[in-house]
Amino acid sequence: MAAVSAPARFPGVPTRGRALPAFLVVGWRWISRSPAVAITPVLLPFIFLYFLSLISPPSLRPLEIVGAMLFTMQNIGSWVLGDSATWRIECSLQDLFVASPLGRIRYLFGIAFSNLIAMLPALAVLTALLAWLGPSDGYPLTWYAAGVLLASLAVMWVLFSSIGMAISSRVRTQREIWPVGNLTFTLLGMLSPLYYPVSLLPPIWQDATRFLPTTYAALLAQGALGITPATPAQMALYGGLLATCAAVGLTVTLRLYRWGDR
Repeated sequence: MAAVSAPARFPGVPTRGRALPAFLVVGWRWISRSPAVAITPVLLPFIFLYFLSLISPPSLRPLEIVGAMLFTMQNIGSWVLGDSATWRIECSLQDLFVASPLGRIRYLFGIAFSNLIAMLPALAVLTALLAWLGPSDGYPLTWYAAGVLLASLAVMWVLFSSIGMAISSRVRTQREIWPVGNLTFTLLGMLSPLYYPVSLLPPIWQDATRFLPTTYAALLAQGALGITPATPAQMALYGGLLATCAAVGLTVTLRLYRWGDR
């Protein structure tokens, strides 16, 4: 039987331009009903920043703040995993979306967008902190650096949201959500050189971090701010490797993701 398009199956019903605004409302209502949601993403990176401020030189503060921003964006994958798995297992809400004109890509972006709203306060606080402390430490947040940092965060948002979605489709019970999510994304954040220069790691560990996309996001942001030396050719290489890691990661996660398969 030939496939029937969504407009033909749902005559007179708008099938485009409604998904992202609806998920935006979901994310905003989450914060408005429970303001602690906006505080939680700030706590974990600030714990690291506090202890690092006690043991590391002040010159590394901008690098550590950038690392906290990237770590926060990476952890959005854990939130996406939790929402997607809960909607599928407990609420059976994913079945409704499977039967609707909304495809799995728009569903992925919808949940990722919803969780991004909850992460924005933490990212705003860290951006203000970087803009305040960066110039005094010799690393001002220029428009170029801000653009590179924003692009790196955007790639991380898409990639790790898709990883969270893929893992969520393999989780079978509610009890698996918290340990699987925290283990996966916290471990990736700890292995990547986010809060310290990659040159400080042992050679074997440096080689291992080259397989993690977060490493190239960190190198891009650090190079754009001038924290670690990077020529234009090196910046282009980091950008290409980040894009390649993201493309490979998206391809793998979309193949692993089960849509409409219980």
